[in-house]
Amino acid sequence: MNLLEYISDPNRDFAAGEIILVDKPLTWTSFNAVNKIKHSIKNHPSFTKDGVKLKARVGHAGTLDPLATGLLIICTGKKTKEIENYQGMKKVYTGTFFIGATTPCFDLEKEVDATFPTEHITKELILETAKTFVGEQQQTPPLFSAIKVKGQRAYDIARAGNEVELKSRSINIESFEITAIEMPSVSFKIICSKGTYIRSIARDLGIALKSGAHLTSLRREKIGDFDVANAIEMPPKSNKFD
Repeated sequence: MNLLEYISDPNRDFAAGEIILVDKPLTWTSFNAVNKIKHSIKNHPSFTKDGVKLKARVGHAGTLDPLATGLLIICTGKKTKEIENYQGMKKVYTGTFFIGATTPCFDLEKEVDATFPTEHITKELILETAKTFVGEQQQTPPLFSAIKVKGQRAYDIARAGNEVELKSRSINIESFEITAIEMPSVSFKIICSKGTYIRSIARDLGIALKSGAHLTSLRREKIGDFDVANAIEMPPKSNKFD
């Protein structure tokens, strides 16, 4: 189902609240998706009560990086009050790491800044190292992230050429499965808690392998029991509203 088909359903009540599962396209920000939804539903009849136009409230329950695709939960109307409930659910991701090189942002947003030897890295070493990441632990987020530092987004500080030390946070990796190894590419499936940065796992995996690594693709498959298989497709991006 696409967005137009979804919002055309006469049984939808966006003011009372809808939970919209979106398959976020590559290069879209999470706010691009929110703005597209907001613009698409703002004139829906449910936002008019007793002849008065109501404000179309829309928000998302957990950011996805522009270079990631997959499940994004968007809430409308009164359902926006439940956003924190969905943010706390465990997540399922699939994707690929590149072994032997790093980037400043730990993914493909920036160019490679260093390369490392990989001759010592075997399939067995990768599989055994991945096992050590399972469980509760402390993780340091990427500097290129939406975390706020003294009122500023960390990525704004980083893009201005400045550095700031981000505090580590508690996360839990429930499962870290290596699904394919075709060096230098390693495919994975990770089940993890709220607040986990897969880009940071890429960085830390590279260090643990006595090499370097960065994220080359990422897709969010699930949030709790919500599955991207049930998500709607977004229309082409337009500069006017996205």
